[in-house]
Amino acid sequence: MDLKEYIRSIPDFPQKGILFRDITPLLSDGEAFKFAVKKIAEHFKGMGVEKVAGVEARGFIIGAPVAAELGVGFVPIRKPGKLPFDVVRKEYQLEYGMSILEVHKDAVKKGEKVLMIDDLLATGGTAKAASELIESLGGSIVGWGFIIVLKSLKGEEKLKNYDVFSLIDFE
Repeated sequence: MDLKEYIRSIPDFPQKGILFRDITPLLSDGEAFKFAVKKIAEHFKGMGVEKVAGVEARGFIIGAPVAAELGVGFVPIRKPGKLPFDVVRKEYQLEYGMSILEVHKDAVKKGEKVLMIDDLLATGGTAKAASELIESLGGSIVGWGFIIVLKSLKGEEKLKNYDVFSLIDFE
């Protein structure tokens, strides 16, 4: 299945000069969505994954079914103020400002093997911050799974210590 057929490219969104890669057509097609989830899960099967962590919000959409496919729990990594229990947080730099991610303090046990999921890897800032957040809890990251990697933005360089798997590469 050629998943690129299910990606819509939208010029000048969210700002002029950006070509937005929209995964909603993929999500809205049951077979394509199921195929994407299975392919990511298959890549990491046998690596001892004990939890899957997804970055808000599209990482939840992909990460939760990957966790179910692997038969493990799911950990939401959220924006500030969204989680009801004690959290740890990571502030990080984006291309256009600062942002913060949070996770529950008890979401991952020391030494637990965690698969990280998001929909798209661009510059890698969010993924790096999410990795540091899980590692601060003692989690051991087995890799990162993405629907799309934008190769020209070199986000993989920030994740060079991890197995980075994507279903679609764009320049």
